[in-house]
Amino acid sequence: MTDQLLSLDALHRRRGARMVSFAGYAMPIQYADGIIAEHQWTRTHAGLFDVSHMGQLTLPLAADAALERLLPGEITGLAEGALRYSLLLNDNGGILDDLMVTRRADDLYLVVNGATKVADLAHLRAAGLAPVYRDDLALLALQGPAAVTALDGLVPGVAALRFMRAGGFDWDGVALWVSRSGYTGEDGFEVSLPAAAAEAFAEALLAQSEVRPVGLGARDSLRLEAGLPLYGHDLTPDTTPVEAGLSFAISKRRKTEGGFPGAALILAQLAEGASRRRVGLAIDGRQPVREGAAVIVDDEVAGLVTSGGFGPALGSPIAMAYVPAAAAADGTRLQVEVRGRRLDATVVPMPFFPKSYVREGAKP
Repeated sequence: MTDQLLSLDALHRRRGARMVSFAGYAMPIQYADGIIAEHQWTRTHAGLFDVSHMGQLTLPLAADAALERLLPGEITGLAEGALRYSLLLNDNGGILDDLMVTRRADDLYLVVNGATKVADLAHLRAAGLAPVYRDDLALLALQGPAAVTALDGLVPGVAALRFMRAGGFDWDGVALWVSRSGYTGEDGFEVSLPAAAAEAFAEALLAQSEVRPVGLGARDSLRLEAGLPLYGHDLTPDTTPVEAGLSFAISKRRKTEGGFPGAALILAQLAEGASRRRVGLAIDGRQPVREGAAVIVDDEVAGLVTSGGFGPALGSPIAMAYVPAAAAADGTRLQVEVRGRRLDATVVPMPFFPKSYVREGAKP
């Protein structure tokens, strides 16, 4: 099957991107400078990511209670302009997708993963909801310490937003929906806009010296350093929020009331603990470990690495893995097997690299 082309496909190719197939789309994995340089640029300046493969959906405001029944987060009490990270769950408490929900003045706006958006649409429809898939929109992410200066220079007023807050803005007559959010651990923004205007807007951002295009490779290494899970790897239908370390996505009221798929199991895990947990691993030496590597505890295979690689900002290899609860405490020493060789590793707190979100109460 031929990959779909993003609205910025020509821009990526003009700028020397190496394109790969991802979630059914042709997407840039890196540009000429390479993944490590793009990673470091985002940590110190501003990286522009094309994430238009993500699914952008809308629901009527009146659907908030019905949507809430599918998620462990509180949606009915969500304030206008506020984002909430949440999870679509199956009846066993397994994660079908992780997503963002925003209450806007006229609708609920959802951003779901590109590889799962078709299944998500079917799941919502099977629950009696009528989501609208906005394939007329593009989605760009501008991430890094210089992101606020670069974006506010084009779209005055966005600097007033704080982490997990969003609003509508105008750029030369083009309607933008801007959230202060992202998937790198850095301060930054995601901008939803008409696909027809995406290339002109991206070029206007890239005309600024602090902004460079960044591909999927650095997006993955950045989110790994930030300890952020990737759906289909660290999160699956066989993983519960408690096992994944995502209990914060279960709102306080729902922890008492339940009323979401798999609530009995998840609430029991909250009370008694899960048998396994997602943990961060610092790997001794310089050899990166990859997804699927066996985790060895007391000379027995006890878990698997779900994400791994070299942390450019750390200068060392890191990984995420699921291990038994008894081996999940920070400081636990264990091993990871790579090509028949066992590497020593230590369970460490996540994020591996400090997050730089600008939260409510921070000075403008």
